[in-house]
Amino acid sequence: MAKEVHSTSTEGYSTTNQIRDFETTIDATGEDAPDTLEALLAAYSSCYVPALRVAAEQRDVGDLGEISIDVTGELNDDDKLESVAFDVETEADVGDKADDVIERANELCKVHDALKESLGAEVNL
Repeated sequence: MAKEVHSTSTEGYSTTNQIRDFETTIDATGEDAPDTLEALLAAYSSCYVPALRVAAEQRDVGDLGEISIDVTGELNDDDKLESVAFDVETEADVGDKADDVIERANELCKVHDALKESLGAEVNL
């Protein structure tokens, strides 16, 4: 199985992406739409939410209820992503199982896995 996205840019730095029946725009400058790193951070946290829910169930915490994640992406001097931090709040009290839930969520989150240093894009130009 493969995931497919069709991306088109007619001018400038804005790109329209066709993802199945959905369309999203990303603007590298951030002027007309979220920029590329903001889109990556949003995808990361959006993937982390279900990973947290499954991890909490698997680690006997139960239903987390509402989950809120504030994401911070620190940039280096070249404006490249240097680090990512999640500030997570859940309706349910995770208690002393927080580390176990986080460890399992890291294992489950596909975007977290894709951000490992050893995985790079195969580029054909």
